[in-house]
Amino acid sequence: MDFPDLEAFQAVPRLSGLAVSRDGSRLVTGVATLDPKKQKWVTALWEIDPTGRGPARRLTRGAKGEADPVFTDEGDLLFTSGRPDPEQDEEDDASAVWLLPPSGEARRLRARAGGPRSAGGSVVVVADTLPASTDDDEARRKARKDRKVSAILHTGYPVRYWDHDLGPGQPRLLLGSVGGSFRDLTPQPGRALDNATYDLTPDGTQVVTSWAVQEANGSSRSTLVVLGGDGSRRVLADSPEHEYADPAVSPDGERVAFVRTTRSTPHDPGTQEVVVVQLDGTGERVVEGWDRWPTSVHWTSAGDALIVTADEEGRGPVFRIGKEGVVRLTTDDGSYTDLCVGPDALYALRNSVDSPPTPVRIDPAVPGVPARLASPAEDLEMPGRLEEISTTVADGRTVRSWLALPPGDGPHPLVLWVHGGPLASWNGWSWRWNPWLLVAQGYAVLLPDPALSTGYGLAHISVGWGDWGGPPYTDVLAATDAALQRADLDPSRTAMMGGSFGGYMANWIAGHTDRFRAIVSHASLWNLQQFGPTTDAAWYWAREMTPEMVEANDPSQFADAIVTPMLVVHGDKDYRVPVGEALRLWWDLCSRATDPAAMAHRYLYFPDENHWVLTPGSADVWYQMVLAFLAEHVLSVPTPVPDLLA
Repeated sequence: MDFPDLEAFQAVPRLSGLAVSRDGSRLVTGVATLDPKKQKWVTALWEIDPTGRGPARRLTRGAKGEADPVFTDEGDLLFTSGRPDPEQDEEDDASAVWLLPPSGEARRLRARAGGPRSAGGSVVVVADTLPASTDDDEARRKARKDRKVSAILHTGYPVRYWDHDLGPGQPRLLLGSVGGSFRDLTPQPGRALDNATYDLTPDGTQVVTSWAVQEANGSSRSTLVVLGGDGSRRVLADSPEHEYADPAVSPDGERVAFVRTTRSTPHDPGTQEVVVVQLDGTGERVVEGWDRWPTSVHWTSAGDALIVTADEEGRGPVFRIGKEGVVRLTTDDGSYTDLCVGPDALYALRNSVDSPPTPVRIDPAVPGVPARLASPAEDLEMPGRLEEISTTVADGRTVRSWLALPPGDGPHPLVLWVHGGPLASWNGWSWRWNPWLLVAQGYAVLLPDPALSTGYGLAHISVGWGDWGGPPYTDVLAATDAALQRADLDPSRTAMMGGSFGGYMANWIAGHTDRFRAIVSHASLWNLQQFGPTTDAAWYWAREMTPEMVEANDPSQFADAIVTPMLVVHGDKDYRVPVGEALRLWWDLCSRATDPAAMAHRYLYFPDENHWVLTPGSADVWYQMVLAFLAEHVLSVPTPVPDLLA
């Protein structure tokens, strides 16, 4: 498929999630497409031939969509959906767990639940439940709805997460079976299971889960606990110096692998490592000598090694960790997500900066390029080409970047695009932050991985820790300088943009140099003293943001120096970077405008959007406004604002 225009881009099918049956004969993924009104994406489940011989076929057609596929030992498919239950008189929009047998109709397994896992004939789900509820949760919710009560009473921290309020319900883990009832394993958990990661033992009798423990001064730490079907709970891993996540129980049920993170300090970002312990908590083994931060952990089907994903040098490979040490299994430029383990092969969704997710089969023993499987979505033909460039900075580190280029010799205008995180990397496809939509308009786009980026070792992170305006800033400028040595780029026509931490960098750059013709600052940090206590996880940022760090790295102190036209963008439901950052930035820009009619800055505000601006219409307007702003200031082409904003 040729690379589409902006409206058609929103309609391209998007793959997410992957599940393989126990015998390896079935593979299922989710495919999101626009609804008939083009107002939202709806996900359906598709089956993919794991052998690569047959085409993909659609399994579900619910108007509200289906997601989170998981197979039971018996071969039934579990998924979550807000579809109405034909056996119920009243329609409930809440997500429920459904079961689809190999033949026949789907039936609802558990109402108001999600996140299914299955093993040993058991099923565990997470259910959002009002704190005082036992078996009267629906009645109590109906009473709140009838009285139009939306108030939430909090007794501790946190109260928000990314784009939604926490409460009034609390996540609980329920254990049951396909044909039976479910038992609440975690009555009165408080906020311990918010965003928990968990796994079932192979016999289906125990759940290993992360468990948040509240600490003094508004902080918390993540531990691991083992929940028994009899209602018991015991601690598997807990330390004041560490956080624990992503438990994976071995096929023999005797060991647990997980990711252990050393808690950061103002001067140390900490480390991440893969750890294996016996299910009783003894016999700890740590994977040593591997300077990468794992993003997922799995066991091989035989239980003789671990399969791990991690960022590395602008990619996201799959690794095998066993007696032979750490072996990289995927040797191409891809990044791999949604990894699942079959009896004879691994399956994943492969993506890259220039390729959207597509299903692949990976040999678990022999390194190589994975075999592509027939996808429910067509391939996209990029409107340009991708190159890799690097430069050496003053302290001897190598800073590498991806450079997306339009056709022709140029010289092309250049847009520097800094990623968020900041602990992240430009190493995969993004539907939301897509450089190819700019390339299709003739821009070259530089995607650098400066200090604080993952995939380059702890030293690359540490050099920028607590010093955001230092090496991360000089690294992106060095990467830009290196790119502009090329004859096919035009150093007189450049712009800079970024979101979240990239938005912080946009603000910092705006106050420290006038080398760019335009700056786009999305969901940005502007006043660090204000941001730290108002974000959704203030205790985390407090570990790095000391008063000294805030004073040395606060962009708002340099408002007087800003002369570059800025497009400020923010969603009101952004709780990670609250909208107060944009409001204060906008005031600081407007209050310095001596001639309001001539002021070149603009503020694009989304009352109903979050950190990312996700709905199709809003995303369209976002790209349209960004492209119009760049055209006016970089190309010197007066461009009207999008019709829907005019």
